[in-house]
Amino acid sequence: MIQTDRLSEFLQELTPLSRSCLLGELERLELCGIDIPGSSDILAKLRAEFRKDGSLQSRAGSPLRHFFMPLESFLTDSAPEHANPGRISRSSLVPVWEWICRDLLPTMARDYSKAVGDLDATHNSKELLKIASAFQTKIVKVLENSLGSSDGAELARAKLAQYTAARTAFDDVVKMLHALRARDALEKFNAKLPERISKFDNGQVARIAPLLDSLRKANADAVPFALTLVAKRLKTSWQLIRLATKAAASKNAEDIAITPYAIAVTMALDQLDDKRTALRIAFKHNRVLVAKDLLTEIYDTEYALQVRIDQFEQSNWGLRLRQIMDGIAALVEAEVSRFPEEVGHIFASRRLRTHQSLSGRLTYLAWRGRDVVQEGAAFCRKMIGQT
Repeated sequence: MIQTDRLSEFLQELTPLSRSCLLGELERLELCGIDIPGSSDILAKLRAEFRKDGSLQSRAGSPLRHFFMPLESFLTDSAPEHANPGRISRSSLVPVWEWICRDLLPTMARDYSKAVGDLDATHNSKELLKIASAFQTKIVKVLENSLGSSDGAELARAKLAQYTAARTAFDDVVKMLHALRARDALEKFNAKLPERISKFDNGQVARIAPLLDSLRKANADAVPFALTLVAKRLKTSWQLIRLATKAAASKNAEDIAITPYAIAVTMALDQLDDKRTALRIAFKHNRVLVAKDLLTEIYDTEYALQVRIDQFEQSNWGLRLRQIMDGIAALVEAEVSRFPEEVGHIFASRRLRTHQSLSGRLTYLAWRGRDVVQEGAAFCRKMIGQT
């Protein structure tokens, strides 16, 4: 009881933003597999304060939320080290906001916060959007100037280090700059996407690819965020790679790697890495059904990458996949070893690898048959064109 009281007193002495920073740091360490003795009570108290509705909450958080609102679709709660080029770690928001308010543009940030505070009670969303947009534009210009030189970039790194221990915070600032600079274009792109994509087939790829091409011409740095918007609508996450494979001259990894949307393959691997982290947490908390579903998705993604891209194993993507799968295999082996050998374990079952079933093999043969037909037709068109 005394420890609980002292803990509550200590947390209340911190500012709301500092408590939110502390929450982000503790969650980052938890996701990275680092256990801190006694941190569970602190996490419980901070989550109760800041995560009541799943979003960032704070008495001083309203200006922050309005400022970062265009980034909402790109935020991730995964470990910062796993945030891919189209994702921004949610835990970076508060440290970056403190940096903006204390070091980057303190006077303008104070004026902006006061304006938002005055309007918040009136629920004038149109005016709030206008004020936030104006401040976003100012920050974009300042960041372009600050990060445009090596000295400016190093100064930004040093300042950010005062607010967070995450080494990826600077990378998140760069991504925030790209996303905020293209926020209007990304909003228009998002509005043109289907609400849900149950199957990312040739027709869907043909409809979305021109939208991506148009965005890329004017906002090349925004492509990863556009791909994230597409990925959020996919029922099967790995199918995002079809934007890269369809744009390539062949299914060879080398040809796919030079397409404008090759990063989709990297993003699929990032998602696989996130699932590895989620699997470790599921094992830790004995969430058997969650772990089973995660393993099935992991094996399906591994198989899809290997059969959809030729010479995948010899590529850098293949090397990373092996590293991820080795880590997953170690997690599964450690979990299975907790039980006697004579006890059959669900996580050691071949049934989790659905591609090894009869229907899975038939699907694979259908893929290969279709590829042969398409490649043959492409070869014939090429020969006709030459003659």
